[in-house]
Amino acid sequence: MFDLFKRHRRARLRELPLTADQRAILETSVPHLARLTDADRSELDGLIQIFLAEKSFEGCGGLELTDTIKLIVAAQACLLLLHRDTDIYPGVDAILVYPHAYTATTTDRDGAVVREGEQARLGESWTRGVVVLAWDHVLSGAARPDDGKNVVLHEFAHQLDGENASMDGAPALGTRARYTAWAHVLGHEYAELADTLHAGRRSDIDAYGATNPAEFFAVVTEMFFEKPRALQRRHPELYAELAGFYRQDPAATG
Repeated sequence: MFDLFKRHRRARLRELPLTADQRAILETSVPHLARLTDADRSELDGLIQIFLAEKSFEGCGGLELTDTIKLIVAAQACLLLLHRDTDIYPGVDAILVYPHAYTATTTDRDGAVVREGEQARLGESWTRGVVVLAWDHVLSGAARPDDGKNVVLHEFAHQLDGENASMDGAPALGTRARYTAWAHVLGHEYAELADTLHAGRRSDIDAYGATNPAEFFAVVTEMFFEKPRALQRRHPELYAELAGFYRQDPAATG
């Protein structure tokens, strides 16, 4: 009964058009959306309406939360969901937004020795239903859609990764054949990135992707949407795997 109610509620939300003010905000603040077809924009609008209705936002560190902040976050997060059979980030309950980079306590274990410290962060994605974002980087990432850096795409890619119960760089792919292909291609690219950096050479894939497979998936997701032609030209198999997962071909328009 609850699932039936949710489907009906979401169907109604999908039919609600964005207001003229909302459209103006997105046109100004998220220029990437201008690359979408009319059909994709219509689908995205419906996803945004559901996201805004179902997800909780909280301003942190003195940030006064506004509808504009919610809208710009929602639009970028929902870009990852186009054309996919999705429950719209079922693991995300709350989005915490700081005005700028914030510090988080880190724990480093070396055998029996535990060291705690603080680290500046632009965003985090927790397995316990929370995404944390720095608003100034949300805004700058949206405004520069071709630089390969977007904190919203990065952190919500982690959430997609975690929908099969673990953030390990392999999201829910369905068939064993797809998992095999994914492991082969992304595993090879991840190892090649690590080798390139270890040799002191530069890579077109951000070095942060070599942290672990989960960060690699999030980093190449940013590149897939923001530098799709470069990714397709230099890493065609990686691009094809991501295009199959996201069911989008941004190189055709970006």
